[in-house]
Amino acid sequence: MSTGEHARPGGGARRAPGAERHTAAPRESAFDLVVMGCSLGGLHAMRQLFAELPADFAAAIAVVQHRRADAVSPLAGLLGSVCALPLVEVRDREPILAGTIYLGPAGYHLLVERGTLALSLEGPVTWARPSIDVLFETAAEAYGRRLVAVLLTGSSEDGARGIAAVARRGGLTVVEDPATAYSPVSPQAAIDRTTVHHVLPLAAIGPLLRGMVRAESI
Repeated sequence: MSTGEHARPGGGARRAPGAERHTAAPRESAFDLVVMGCSLGGLHAMRQLFAELPADFAAAIAVVQHRRADAVSPLAGLLGSVCALPLVEVRDREPILAGTIYLGPAGYHLLVERGTLALSLEGPVTWARPSIDVLFETAAEAYGRRLVAVLLTGSSEDGARGIAAVARRGGLTVVEDPATAYSPVSPQAAIDRTTVHHVLPLAAIGPLLRGMVRAESI
């Protein structure tokens, strides 16, 4: 997808302090970037997952959640109390640094280029802006086999097409188990669309990421 019209959101503070159902992981590998998407129930899911990640987590993480464009509370402020990693509200042309969580701002698509994050005001994709599909598809194009995509709870099909794109490019795909998700629609849509490497309850996703992304492997 073209980056289209780019824009820089307003200023302000940018930083703030189970058993697997099935698996078919494609290979052992090191990963540079984890992309993550969620909608309904996503704040709780992110708080639980980020609390599991250590301060020496070696990959960068880029996240979008469906939120109203006029949402007042920045995600960094809502997540900082549980997270050992630095949180950054993305600005256009943001460099990607390992061990940092990048949060897409409300009302903008978040796009991945190699080493950089961009923002776009193009129209909604899968009825959403930010779109999880846009994040996953652009990340798959930029990072290929060195990418992990994680789709969490959500109430639409956004993210299913993106998970399929990541799988086609050789990346590793992780989907929250619909049986335990706050809203099962997004995870189930991804499972119905393509073969997913890991389908896990939320509590097992953090430990999986810790095991796959180690400081010595990057």
